[in-house]
Amino acid sequence: MDVSFSEIHYIIVNHILKTPKRQFTGSTQHTLSFLTLKSHVMKLQYLIGFLLLATAALSAQEESRWPDLDASNLDVAYFPQKAAWTNYLPEEERGIRPEMKILYSRPKMNGRKIFGDLVPYGEEWRLGANEATLITFYNPVDINGTMVGPGVYSVFATPTESEWTVTFSSQTNIWGGANRDMEKNVASITVPAVSLPKPREEFGITFQEIDGYTTHMVMEWETTRAAVPIKNNPINYRPIDASPLDLAHYPAKSAYTNYLEGDEAKMTPKVQVAYSRPAKKGRDIFGELLKNVKVWRLGANEATEISFFENVKMGDIDIARGRYAMFAALNGDTWDIILSKDFPIWGAANRDEEKDVARVEVPVQSIDEVVENFSIVFEEKSPTLAHMVIAWDQTMVEVPITFE
Repeated sequence: MDVSFSEIHYIIVNHILKTPKRQFTGSTQHTLSFLTLKSHVMKLQYLIGFLLLATAALSAQEESRWPDLDASNLDVAYFPQKAAWTNYLPEEERGIRPEMKILYSRPKMNGRKIFGDLVPYGEEWRLGANEATLITFYNPVDINGTMVGPGVYSVFATPTESEWTVTFSSQTNIWGGANRDMEKNVASITVPAVSLPKPREEFGITFQEIDGYTTHMVMEWETTRAAVPIKNNPINYRPIDASPLDLAHYPAKSAYTNYLEGDEAKMTPKVQVAYSRPAKKGRDIFGELLKNVKVWRLGANEATEISFFENVKMGDIDIARGRYAMFAALNGDTWDIILSKDFPIWGAANRDEEKDVARVEVPVQSIDEVVENFSIVFEEKSPTLAHMVIAWDQTMVEVPITFE
């Protein structure tokens, strides 16, 4: 049983000082013995106090807030490697950006058998030690046919003698892989395990560029190597946008001439508009959402594009056949419809105004109907005149277009 110095001190002092005095006063010799013993007790108290202080000092040293270096030190690998020190690169190379980064611990063999023993075959391993290994993808990648988006993922491996199954998970901030949420796995791949000619003492992970489209994440320890192919240029289908694209045609039937008969089948398009259709969703559009917008893209996402298949007049301005980006300058009671040769362009930010080719002022109208999704339609006024009608919320403008 472990007994502390303070417990020893308490037992000795209480036993001696509480002993009946008559046991020590039978003679002068006994009285002197009692005094001598009392002196020894006081010396013992000082000694115990000193030992307690020394013990406390040692304990404080053991509980230092400064941690020792971990036996399995943490390390990081980048792809491309130069992305780790762009501030030291020549000016012409400072545009290099990381595509992948892996953060992992590096345990050592230390004379142990690793695979099939320390790391059992058929059991999932954290790919290192301590915290789960983390890989960062800065762009979408393809792993075994699965598109993995940009972000941070934990990585695990289940080794056998002949192959490794490597799994990527969106679960992070975990120690190793115990009790992890398997439903958060995002991709998995099985790759061959290759024998090395000589053992590698420390576990290591690096990246090897195979070509412009594929990079291998290479892992080695003991006499085993496994490499996971990661495609840097995956097929990436965007989800349906909240503001989907649409087309407006004039004449409307020119969109489906293959279904028409007789003279109508010979119909040719005059105007076509490709634009995004954001939704109102209970918002006040022109009083709040676009309140401080000076030039609007007329929709969402990419700038609206209008194609004229013949020369026309928009308002009083001659417009040559061709394709243009279309914007609107919101002036309160009027809008300026702007045609520009600055395209393709995302929205109206930083557009080149020197490429504007026309600017037509039209009055703003208030309407009773609430138009939920931004809309552009054409209304024929005569065989040579159509109005391009633009509406959203309870606001509308009409742009006259005259044909030859």
